[in-house]
Order: sequence, then structure tokens, then C-alpha cells
Amino acid sequence: MAFTTIPVPFADLGKSANDLLGKDFPVGQTKLELKTVAPNGVTFNVLGNQDNKSGAINGELKTKYVDYKNGLTVTEAWTTGNLLTTQIELENKVAKGLKLDITGGFLPSEGKKNAKVGVQYKKLGFNTRAYVDLFKGPTFTGDIVVGKDGFLVGGDVAYDVGGSYITRFAAAAGYTAPEYAVALHAHNSFKVFSASYYHRINADLEVSGKGVWDSKAAPAAEKGAKAPVALEVGAKYYLDRDAFVKAKVNNHGILGLGYTQALRKGVKVSVGGLFDTTKLSQAAHKVGVSFVFEA
Repeated sequence: MAFTTIPVPFADLGKSANDLLGKDFPVGQTKLELKTVAPNGVTFNVLGNQDNKSGAINGELKTKYVDYKNGLTVTEAWTTGNLLTTQIELENKVAKGLKLDITGGFLPSEGKKNAKVGVQYKKLGFNTRAYVDLFKGPTFTGDIVVGKDGFLVGGDVAYDVGGSYITRFAAAAGYTAPEYAVALHAHNSFKVFSASYYHRINADLEVSGKGVWDSKAAPAAEKGAKAPVALEVGAKYYLDRDAFVKAKVNNHGILGLGYTQALRKGVKVSVGGLFDTTKLSQAAHKVGVSFVFEA
């Protein structure tokens, strides 16, 4: 047995299953995303979406500059809510596998500001991150994942430095192979537990499933409010190299459908909907569309 790969960060354990069940369903909104790259390598990303119910429009302009030679990445963003953020990352410059991260944000209308300082270190069989939120607490957040031959074990903790107490903690374990992955999580200070499974059956078909048990909600569920465990299954099928369809359903009778088509290089459109099969009213259903342009 040997360390052959660098494990994913703690937040990405179970990502394959979460992506299949969560992405490419642009429900309840109309979304437009435009990505361009300037001759000097600066990436511009404009994102806008309109809520189908309220009609509210939100947007974000993001620029990203990467200096690969010096391991430097600078990302800036400005939202329609007038939130300004800047992130500076320095990777593999101080030491191999080490990344330093500084992120700051400012909301002029309310005078709110935030700043986080982070560090990440990864190598074969090991991936750990630590962040300090300077204006909230300050709060320390750290996670670690160790892996060997596909087996992964990790933990996450947040600590309020000012109050001297742990605000949350979590743990996870999983196994990842080229065609499938399984993950077990204990979230929210071991109050919410989940298990997920992802399987690439062949080049055209992928399936996934996830179960979540909330121990705090369990007593209410026993009285008939809701089922104690939330279950969801889904599948993704490639019609050809430019199009795929998705479908998912949960134990509450919510059916999700999605269709994504690459119209040409750099242009992609997705349509999706969530349909409550237990109700006939149109208000119980949500649909949406997303357009992505890359140049």
C-alpha cells in the first residue's frame, strides 16, 4: 500500500454525488454567464440571474489574473449589491504544496468588512487547510483529509477564538475509485448524518444516491411531520458528446429534470425544472433556464 494521490479537500468529499444531484438544474431563475479571456491572460466573468417569482435581478463581475511563473492568483469581484471582494493566492512559491490565501470584502452601504487569512498544504496522501476570519470572532476554521489507496478520512472544526469555544465540528470517510465513490458524513457537530454514492456505469450513464438523517428533526418525524430520512436518487445520461439529460427524485415526491446542450464551442444552454408530484397546482413547480457563453 502506498500514497499515490493527493486527497481532495474536506469540502469536496462526496463531490461527485453532490454535483450529479445538484448541478444543471437551473430552477426558479433565468441565468446568464459570460466568460472571456483578454490577451494578457486576465479572465473576465459576468454572471447575472433573474428570479422568476420576484423578478429581482442580481449580478456579479469577476476578474482573475494568474501569474503561473510566480504562483500568484488575484481575483476581484463586484456584485450588484455593491459588495467588493479581493482574493490573493500564492501557491508553491514558499514551499512545494503550500498555498497562502488572503481574502477581503467590503460593503460600503453598511460599512461592513471582512478579512480571512488562510493556508493550505497538500502532498501525497495528505491535504489540510486552515483559515482565520479576523472580523468574526475572530474564528479559526481548519480541516484535514488523509488518504491511501482510495480510502479517505477527514475532519473539520471551527473555533471562536474570542469566546474560547468550538462552534461546530464534522467528520467524514469515503472511498474513491475511477468508476465510483462512496462517502459518509457527520455534519453540524454530529447532529446531521449523510451517506452518498456515485457510480459511472459506462461512458454514457452515471447514477447517484444520497440519504440524510437529521437527529434533531427525528422526533418531529416520528410524530408524522416528515420522514426521518431524506432520500434522493438521480441519473445523468449523455445523448451525444454535446448534450446530456438529468433526472432526480426524492422521497417527498419532488421530481427534477434537466437538459443541457452545447450549441457550439463556447455556447451552452441548460433548462430544468422541479415538479412536486404530490400537487397539481402550477405554483408547486419551478422551471428555469441558463445560458453560458465562453470566448
